[in-house]
Amino acid sequence: MSSGGARGLIDSFNYAFEGIIHVLRTQRNMRIHVTVATVVLVFAVISDVSKLELVALLISITFVLIAEMFNSALEGAIDVATSSFDPMAKLAKDTAAGAVLIAAINAVAVGYLVFSGKNAIRAARLVDRVRAVPAELTIVALVLTVIAVIWLKALTRSGTPLRGGLPSGHAALAFAGWVAATYASGPGHRFLVSTITFILALLVAQTRLESGIHSSTEIVLGALLGALTTLALFQLSG
Repeated sequence: MSSGGARGLIDSFNYAFEGIIHVLRTQRNMRIHVTVATVVLVFAVISDVSKLELVALLISITFVLIAEMFNSALEGAIDVATSSFDPMAKLAKDTAAGAVLIAAINAVAVGYLVFSGKNAIRAARLVDRVRAVPAELTIVALVLTVIAVIWLKALTRSGTPLRGGLPSGHAALAFAGWVAATYASGPGHRFLVSTITFILALLVAQTRLESGIHSSTEIVLGALLGALTTLALFQLSG
């Protein structure tokens, strides 16, 4: 191969990496996808999944990342092509975003099928170490979470009890509900219930971020507050 051909090949790889880096720098959803993918792969190694299961995870992760990059590329091309509102341009963007959503749903389904076996058994054994507690304990955990949120907002003098400020009350209650549902559900369905409520909690947190009511820091702190408060209460009751 000539030096010019080799140089052209190297430039092609450089352009490709520049595109990946650009998407990571400018697209928050891409950074979220990469973070989740990293956690999933680390968890897969810890869980000692089979080669076939690992292949399924890698294909699903790659599918999501490629869909997100095509979505970003299409949005950029449309923004360059038109400077005014165009219903067809909006429809094209929505369609591309829908493709990313389908890829993400598929990845969640694959992840659940891969991890729902032995990890469900491990999680059930861990939770079963805590003795059975009355349903009222869940109410107490949620009330304590609300009190903690209001107290911290008063301390930081930010936002109102139901809107804005540090921490996010909605995220705190959503993740408190996730932990409570995990403990309250029966062993046979615990992993499924925990997975569903965790996804719902994430969606609640996302809506607060997308609406601009809370920053990512406020949401993360709220999620930690709700989850850890509820976890501590259930542990202390054991």
